[in-house]
Amino acid sequence: MTARTVFTHNLKKFRLAKGFSQEKLAEECELHRTYISSVERGERNITIDNMEKLAIALGVDIRELLNPDD
Repeated sequence: MTARTVFTHNLKKFRLAKGFSQEKLAEECELHRTYISSVERGERNITIDNMEKLAIALGVDIRELLNPDD
């Protein structure tokens, strides 16, 4: 698994666990919904700044977004 694949999997997992739609997550991060969608599909090379925004909005440590499932 690549880091991008791990990140996209965890992003979606944490988003759904929080009960957020892509639109709600985008609002919380001040990002566009289509950006969130393309990140989850692995189409974007996301910046560390946006990774941090997503982690804060989801209430997780940024490292959790990059931690592969055991």
